[in-house]
Amino acid sequence: MGLPEHGTAVSAPGKVMLAGGYLVLDRAYTGLVFGLSARINVIAQEIHTSKGVHLTEIVVESPQFLEAQWRYGYHLAEADGGIKVTQLQVGSHLTANPFVETTLNFALTYIARTSKHRPTHAVKSARLTILADNDYYSQPASPSAPTSNSSNSSSTTTPPASTLNALTTSRFARFPVPLSGAHKTGLGSSAALVTSLTAALLSHYLPTSLFDITSAEGKKILHNLAQAAHCAAQGKVGSGFDVAAAVYGSSLYRRFSPSVLSALPEAGTPGFAPALEKVVKDEEGKIWDAEILKDKISLPEGMAVRMCDVDCGSQTVGMVKSVLAWRAREGEAAGELWGELQRRNEHLAGALRGGRTGEVREAVRGVRELVRKMGVESGVPIEPESQTELLDALEGVEGVYGGVVPGAGGFDALALLVRDDKETEARVEEFVKGWSREKGSRVRLLPVRGEMEGARKEELGVYEGWIR
Repeated sequence: MGLPEHGTAVSAPGKVMLAGGYLVLDRAYTGLVFGLSARINVIAQEIHTSKGVHLTEIVVESPQFLEAQWRYGYHLAEADGGIKVTQLQVGSHLTANPFVETTLNFALTYIARTSKHRPTHAVKSARLTILADNDYYSQPASPSAPTSNSSNSSSTTTPPASTLNALTTSRFARFPVPLSGAHKTGLGSSAALVTSLTAALLSHYLPTSLFDITSAEGKKILHNLAQAAHCAAQGKVGSGFDVAAAVYGSSLYRRFSPSVLSALPEAGTPGFAPALEKVVKDEEGKIWDAEILKDKISLPEGMAVRMCDVDCGSQTVGMVKSVLAWRAREGEAAGELWGELQRRNEHLAGALRGGRTGEVREAVRGVRELVRKMGVESGVPIEPESQTELLDALEGVEGVYGGVVPGAGGFDALALLVRDDKETEARVEEFVKGWSREKGSRVRLLPVRGEMEGARKEELGVYEGWIR
């Protein structure tokens, strides 16, 4: 299949919060966040129609999964409500995707408001293709079962676990299930999706004079707009560290005040468009108070962040609510624990930034000790016993400095600090294979690793065979 002549491709990385889970919800504390080499990619293209045929439609598709296509009409809402999209029926299925829909409402509104054209002329029909690097989804190692390659298959039956593996060994696997049936590894797919989709739309519709992803101003606009959309899509909860990582890459992060976005009207309601434009542009620099410090985070030479998938996944929102409820109940005692955990997190960050590899193992153990204590006292499995057992055992593998259950914890992929060489990688892979056999579980070392870069433009050639 040849490549199209025109199109815009953007990617944004996933994330791992090595230290600062839960604490980062409070502006008094910070989080140590690494971007990851696993990326969500979005390719934006015009939809060409026959002469005389006029469409006002946005088509979004994720061809790696079954039935993963969403079509939207759009119109200009009254009373400065911005551009509002409406999902259209596709065959007999109508599956909502709140992250895609909300991002379209926010990004198209900003584009129409900012463009020099009339709002209704600023947005033409487009096709957006989403491709996720394989590390975002668990892929059991059993042989693949025969299945249709069509993303429009009418089957909604989820195959047994033994068949939920990639149908290709390429960078973008094809899965024989709908998106809802895939097992996520917990690398921040929603934030990376919203960020890359926002960046692709801005790059596709606006000239570089109004949006340039390579400039500091462009990154500011992308960050503010993606934060607003992601926050709205998930019910105005969360600290925004995952979107910050998707835009800027690895950093020491302090969250923005919740008041920055709490007063923003809902998409399509009166006054939404000018309010969104004001908060995104922040022309006087007085609205956003997040701190994203890239120079405060680094790794010693010869050390890498790696991820170890345990193929379970966690319900982060419910865990966060429970921990915050515990903190509110316990007051002073919880505050003391958080303060000490912040100090230990800062010690770990300093050891990494300063290249003091001899301090890393004990620093990681100190962080884990208090994270487990927080879990016990709040009744939330932040570091479940099975994860504790696995992390303790991994510490015994030569070349492993230590590991954590990152972010909010639970059963998402583990983060490991390891010696960055092939011998250590081979030892860890051999260990997790043996562990999986012995425990009857599915544990694997993911190819993904920590990296510093955030959102960026990509060449279309990377996606040959996936785009029209």
